[in-house]
Amino acid sequence: MPILRVETWAGISREQKRDFVEVLTRESVRILDCPPEAVTVIIEEVPKENWGAAGELCSERFPDT
Repeated sequence: MPILRVETWAGISREQKRDFVEVLTRESVRILDCPPEAVTVIIEEVPKENWGAAGELCSERFPDT
C-alpha cells in the first residue's frame, strides 16, 4: 500500500534510520489502518553538496551538521 520516500542529507546513523522507519511505519498503520507489512519506507541520502536551499548549497549553509 503506502510507499514512503524520504530524502535526507547523507550521514544519518543506522540507529536513526531504524527509529525513523519504525515510527513512519507505526504512524502509517495507525492513520491508514493497514498492516505493517504493507508499508515500505525508502530513505535516499543526498550529499549536502548536491542539495540547495534558499539559494545556497547546504554544505556551505550548514557546514557543521
